[in-house]
Amino acid sequence: GTSAHGAKLKRCGMARACLQAVKYLMFAFNLLFWLGGCGVLGVGIWLAATQGSFATLSSSFPSLSAANLLIITGAFVMAIGFLGCLGAIKENKCLLLAFFLLLLLVFLLEATIAILFFAYTDKIDRYAQQDLKKGLHLYGTQGNVGLTNAWSIIQTDFRCCGVSNYTDWFEVYNATRVPDSCCLEFSESCGLHAPGTWWKAPCYETVKVWLQENLLAVGVFGLCTALVQILGLTFAMTMYCQVVKADTYCA
Repeated sequence: GTSAHGAKLKRCGMARACLQAVKYLMFAFNLLFWLGGCGVLGVGIWLAATQGSFATLSSSFPSLSAANLLIITGAFVMAIGFLGCLGAIKENKCLLLAFFLLLLLVFLLEATIAILFFAYTDKIDRYAQQDLKKGLHLYGTQGNVGLTNAWSIIQTDFRCCGVSNYTDWFEVYNATRVPDSCCLEFSESCGLHAPGTWWKAPCYETVKVWLQENLLAVGVFGLCTALVQILGLTFAMTMYCQVVKADTYCA
């Protein structure tokens, strides 16, 4: 019986050693995950504090600002990272499984959104343009500093005017005029001059082309995000199996 007992002890020792290795790897990974979440949350809070209601161009989703998105994402990533750290340290099967399922859910949700986005690009395009045009009417109005600033920055930086045409602004002002940020050469009330002195490019198309040109960077970012999530899923599953193994061999 002693040799069998020795073999069992050896197996138990190996299982424990494997578990320890995976445990520290998983803890380190989730600590980075959590710190990343802290960073994103920090940037979001900083944006909200410095820019106020900055950069929401949508009239249908006024709370969909860059700051809010960063705050929500950061908080969520921190929660998942914390769950992973706790599960690793405590070697708790329930926590590890909860972490795995949460991360899997996020991963599937992202994949679904990406597929739907590519499938309905035209519909999204049309809807986005309509929504942005509705948002133009909030330009320069009380309590819409964020939207006003965002449009000024976009029109100046991208050298464009209006959503699909500079005439979009005529409806907003009920007159043949555009914001001063549409002017080739900025000066006070230059938006009252002739159309020859304004940018002609439509902002929606211009920004879209710019995004397409930078699609590689977006793609690389997306791939890195996916890889990090797959790594997290792998760590969680491996550790879960190691905990089960250690429990079996060391029982």
